[in-house]
Amino acid sequence: MDDDLDTGTLQSADLCFEAARQGGTEQLAALLDAGLSPNLATASRDTLLILAAYNAHPDAVRLLLARGADTTRVNDRGQTALCAAVFRQSEETVRVLLDAGADPALGNPSAYEVATFFRLPAMAALLRGQ
Repeated sequence: MDDDLDTGTLQSADLCFEAARQGGTEQLAALLDAGLSPNLATASRDTLLILAAYNAHPDAVRLLLARGADTTRVNDRGQTALCAAVFRQSEETVRVLLDAGADPALGNPSAYEVATFFRLPAMAALLRGQ
């Protein structure tokens, strides 16, 4: 049995990853509507949510969460979407993820550890709910 994905599916996945990176919320919504998973991940396990969070696109993060994206997914470097948002110091994205139940202690490094290591007191306070 051939397990290879067809060219069209691969192209759609590539478009979805790029839309998450660029904050193309409308394009992302259309691709999700066409059947791509909100938990689609790259070979290094960067999910659409991680890509959108890392690139500080809170509207794309909201869309993905509304479509069922999992905040507990961890990439090959041990990072979660929340960790990525903290690293990028995207306050709005961090708030959206926290409101969706993202765990600041999850990951290796965790979002807490990222805030501490990179000396990001505003992010640390946000994670503590202050």
